[in-house]
Amino acid sequence: MIQLQDIMTTEVLTTSAEHSVAEVTSMMVKARVGSAVVMEGAWLAGILTERDVLRAAASGSDLTRSPVSEWMTRNPRTATSEMTVGEAADVMLTNGFRHLPVVEGRELKGVVSIRDVLASGIRRRSNLQ
Repeated sequence: MIQLQDIMTTEVLTTSAEHSVAEVTSMMVKARVGSAVVMEGAWLAGILTERDVLRAAASGSDLTRSPVSEWMTRNPRTATSEMTVGEAADVMLTNGFRHLPVVEGRELKGVVSIRDVLASGIRRRSNLQ
């Protein structure tokens, strides 16, 4: 069974809750990622995703002044690096998530996206043929 440690992204875009949504969105675009993990020191505090940014934009708020803390998902559901790809897919599909932080205790180890999960399944099937 493939585990998340085999497919997760370990170079994670991180930010603090005080940065503006516009600032972090610009960072996400430059990094070509769909989420930024929000940290309080060494601890995971939340996640700001594309969907959170859309919600913020639709609100009419000034995103250059709105802090990430107003729009992030606090205390997000997480996974461990030993979780299987199938287990992660189940969590993501059941809850409507596209990004799942991977932690050991409260320490961030990486992020797995639905794209990572799908790609691992495609590669696995290609190798079986």
